[in-house]
Amino acid sequence: MIKKNIALLAGGYTGEYEVSLNSALNIERELDNQLYQVFKIIIDTQNWYYTDANNHTYEINKNDFSLNLPSGLVHFYAAFITIHGTPGEDGKLQGYFDMLGIPYNTCGTTTAALTMNKAYTKAVVHNITNLFTAKALTLFKNTPDAITKITHNLKFPLFIKPNNGGSSVGMSKVNYAHELENALKKAFKEDNQILVEEFIQGREFSIGLAKLDGEIKVLPATEIITSKEFFDYEAKYTSGLTQEITPAQLSDVQSNTIKQIVTTAYKVLNCKGMVRIDFILQQQTQNFYFIEINTTPGQSANSLIPQQLKAAGINIGWFYAKLIEECLKPSV
Repeated sequence: MIKKNIALLAGGYTGEYEVSLNSALNIERELDNQLYQVFKIIIDTQNWYYTDANNHTYEINKNDFSLNLPSGLVHFYAAFITIHGTPGEDGKLQGYFDMLGIPYNTCGTTTAALTMNKAYTKAVVHNITNLFTAKALTLFKNTPDAITKITHNLKFPLFIKPNNGGSSVGMSKVNYAHELENALKKAFKEDNQILVEEFIQGREFSIGLAKLDGEIKVLPATEIITSKEFFDYEAKYTSGLTQEITPAQLSDVQSNTIKQIVTTAYKVLNCKGMVRIDFILQQQTQNFYFIEINTTPGQSANSLIPQQLKAAGINIGWFYAKLIEECLKPSV
């Protein structure tokens, strides 16, 4: 059997670079090496390159995304993008591969670009039945009277976060007006556009889903309980600060409702491959409030989707292989 060459793209241009490398490490370990020849391609601000077992480095030819090795020229069957943030989650690489005609495992260019922006995504999912969104403002850098706009239109406490970004980098919870200035500076350091949302008190969840064999498969939800005030970067990646319960303790009615909601969101946003949707179950009303969608969610051994696959009894290597084979099917 001839192995299929797979380009596993990791790295990126953001603070999630190391997270991406850990995701790639797990994917490479889990993919069946009898079926696939995996080439881990590191993308950083300087180069796109592959390092072989002898620690020799070879640059990608960006004209056709090929790899010239001593053993011969390598072309790729498909690209498996596991870059969190730009350029792998915001549509840039997707557009590049579209032009070259190379299949890839994620959402397409338009969906990736849209869902990278939290405010735009909320505008699209706003009318989904049984899904709610927190009252919010979108601000741009140098917006005049930003603090006045916030205090006149929103109720404290508030979440302030970059519109384009992940892992809660640059995010703050603000309880009082005098805290706004520093929180805005922190968010604008990461992005020129930020989202200011009213805080929703309740239980936080995350749920993965993917299209497999033409059907949308919803995985068991994870409840996230953190000892910090909110689930920020430190809480996500520091051992002991957060408890992740998979499968989450939800009633049958709640589980069915959220399955319907996320399946609809997947369709409305024209998603492909694997995504993860984060939401809050509001304490007072038990309504589901949308937080965000991740179109290249983390895949390290302890990440949420690997946890959910295990809870569902799904082999992780089989799942990754299905994502590769699914991306080769013609769009309908």
